[in-house]
Amino acid sequence: MQVDLNADLGETVGGMPTADDEAMFAVVSSANVACGAHAGDAASMRASVERARRFGVAVGAHPSYDDRDNFGRVRRDPAPADLRASIAAQLDALAAAGAELRYVKPHGALYHAVIDDAGQAAAVVAAVADHSARLGRPLPVLGLSGAIAEAAVSAGLPFAREAFLDRGYTRDGALVPRGTPGALLDDPARVAERALRLVREGVVDAVDGTSLPVDAASLCLHGDSPAAVEMARAVRIALDDAGVAVRAPW
Repeated sequence: MQVDLNADLGETVGGMPTADDEAMFAVVSSANVACGAHAGDAASMRASVERARRFGVAVGAHPSYDDRDNFGRVRRDPAPADLRASIAAQLDALAAAGAELRYVKPHGALYHAVIDDAGQAAAVVAAVADHSARLGRPLPVLGLSGAIAEAAVSAGLPFAREAFLDRGYTRDGALVPRGTPGALLDDPARVAERALRLVREGVVDAVDGTSLPVDAASLCLHGDSPAAVEMARAVRIALDDAGVAVRAPW
């Protein structure tokens, strides 16, 4: 058995980190690195690239709406051409910082928008496809099912599904909105147990107790959660002890 463990990292705001990136890079196998739109800057991107090399972690781009004031967590409705250009600029910025991009995972409100907004999904995928063409290899897209998965497959890009270890699920498989009871998990033991069940059984429990089937190649923890490091370490220990190889698939 093997699985990828990813986290959103490099999310500095005003030069100040929002996560213990050093500790998180030591545990995960893939890092979704902020590209300067919702968070991050040239210095944080270079630092993330250096940490990734040191710890043997795959670097993925984590582009967002250009919305630092709201940390990219407010849904926008940009023109497709503008969104495509913004995503392209963010991928270029991370590559310019020395990253060997292995995949792309949208951030925040954009992540959720491209599940049901075919226009925004197409714009994001077009930017990823353009970058892939320049690299000479397809960049996988990481996310949930929906329009983004369909757009990626149509563009000839691999699509990988993920599951969230520290976020609550509704009974229809969506994430519980932030600010709603049950949206965030912070118990390391409970999160580690969820990780093992996802790998072994392919299921996750919704907030109402419903067991949801989940086919995930990657498991996500948010680096800016207060207990992020403790949860990540607990998950990694649990997976290692169970003989599950934590390895990036890209």
